[in-house]
Amino acid sequence: MNESFKALADPTRRKIIKLLRESDMTAGEIAEHFQMSKPSISHHLNSLKHAGLVQDERDGQFIRYTLNTTVLQEVLSWFLDIANTESKEDLS
Repeated sequence: MNESFKALADPTRRKIIKLLRESDMTAGEIAEHFQMSKPSISHHLNSLKHAGLVQDERDGQFIRYTLNTTVLQEVLSWFLDIANTESKEDLS
């Protein structure tokens, strides 16, 4: 899960996750939403993939990226558990 947090710390990667939440996209389609080089986008996608937050699948000559909702749900669940624990401690 540490890799997931590291990947989510970057605002570009968080924006990529928001885009993939809307629909699956190729790297080129994702790059259209940013003013940075395609190799930079690929680096961010590789970080998200390594963290398990994004999956890729070959679609002809393209690679289509999909949000891995299972891992994202685990991360969000962990955050909610922490927030609930802190809220209960504040009430004590």
